[in-house]
Amino acid sequence: MKVQLDASVSERLPQLSLGILHYSGASVSDSPKMLQGRINYFVESLRLEHDPARLTDIEGIRGWRAAFKQVGTDPSRYRPSSEALLRRLLQGNAFFWINSAVDINNFFSVLHALPFGIYDQDQLVGDVALRIGRSEDVYEGLNGREVNMEDKLLLSDEKGAFGSPIVDSKRSCVTENSRNLMQVIFFHEQVGQQKKEEILGSVGRMFTDINGGDLTRSYILSV
Repeated sequence: MKVQLDASVSERLPQLSLGILHYSGASVSDSPKMLQGRINYFVESLRLEHDPARLTDIEGIRGWRAAFKQVGTDPSRYRPSSEALLRRLLQGNAFFWINSAVDINNFFSVLHALPFGIYDQDQLVGDVALRIGRSEDVYEGLNGREVNMEDKLLLSDEKGAFGSPIVDSKRSCVTENSRNLMQVIFFHEQVGQQKKEEILGSVGRMFTDINGGDLTRSYILSV
């Protein structure tokens, strides 16, 4: 499977990059108590550290809101997934437990204030591209609503759109039956190369520590 950045994205966001991780033979289950405890402790620390009213002061949130504006997406109407997660947690809501793959994905998204996506690779067909959505790009989101992705950043395969830094689709969602996964980290333009590599390394290590399997490929994709 090849992942590429479409010209429609690189023209508007020339410094945008993706972190890509491919896993094989993972064993997805309920998150172990150790992980749940670590994440709950982190969430409590977040609430002490950040004021919900000043959420946009966080570098990752600020960087992705700026990127959305450059693409033509109103970040107050369509929030980056990382901002939506952080906002929800800082308002006092509990961490939403799904499974050991999705929970780690969401933890790192909140930790770094960056959109993260995790996808069942066996549900994807052909190559993948990050591009700007067209009128036909509509899918059922994980939020249960039909999402129109026209003029928004999205990931697509040969079957069409399946993910984005806003909300992902049900078609590609990771379940306990998923074995081969693709994880995507959406880096805004202000994230330095060394930081990207550090994030990629820590994500891969923790993911395989918890879910087993092998990290078969890990790389940064940029223009």
